[in-house]
Amino acid sequence: MTTTSMLPDPLAERLARSGVVAVVTVENPDDAGPIARALLAGGVGAIELTFRTARAAEAIRRIRAEVPEILAGAGTLLNRAHVEAAIEVGAEFGVAPGCNPSTIAAARECGLPFAPGVMTPTDIEIALEHGCRVLKYFPASNLAGPSALDSMAAPFAHLGLRFIPLGGINLASLPQWLASPSVLGVGGSWLAPRDVIQRKDWAALQRNAEQAAEVVRARK
Repeated sequence: MTTTSMLPDPLAERLARSGVVAVVTVENPDDAGPIARALLAGGVGAIELTFRTARAAEAIRRIRAEVPEILAGAGTLLNRAHVEAAIEVGAEFGVAPGCNPSTIAAARECGLPFAPGVMTPTDIEIALEHGCRVLKYFPASNLAGPSALDSMAAPFAHLGLRFIPLGGINLASLPQWLASPSVLGVGGSWLAPRDVIQRKDWAALQRNAEQAAEVVRARK
């Protein structure tokens, strides 16, 4: 079993300090900088740009150039080509919805800090075999909530695993997820909904971030 974590401690600590990772789908790269600035102004220090649009890589490039203070990663990485594209534009970490050993291997070979998605103990064992100890728990809202994660994580607690739940979480459920001792931080698309981005309502994004950051502060 590989012992070196795919997500280095300093990076994990930055994610933990943010407490929330804004999961964002960007159609227009011109929106990337304003989105990142609004989230950062509201107290959210990490963003995941999903590789679900043709312009996702360019959006990451823009954020890294315009708002370097925010931790910018790439999401929905499904294969080596995605990993290489994320590296090319300066993504600081990558995540995937599932636990594909070939994608994990590509991330390791390319030097991209990476968190695969897990849903079962078998997924966790595969992730561990490939050196992953920070894991995306997805889809969180369909898996019976934080208590289910705590139960699944219990046999692995001695290994120091940490999870980033994502999928269907909102401001109302955020405190329960953050209360779990195994949760490093929480991913959320509610922070930057597509309709709000289309309206370019950056003030609304900042308010969403402020509300989430207040919950994170209460956790500490």
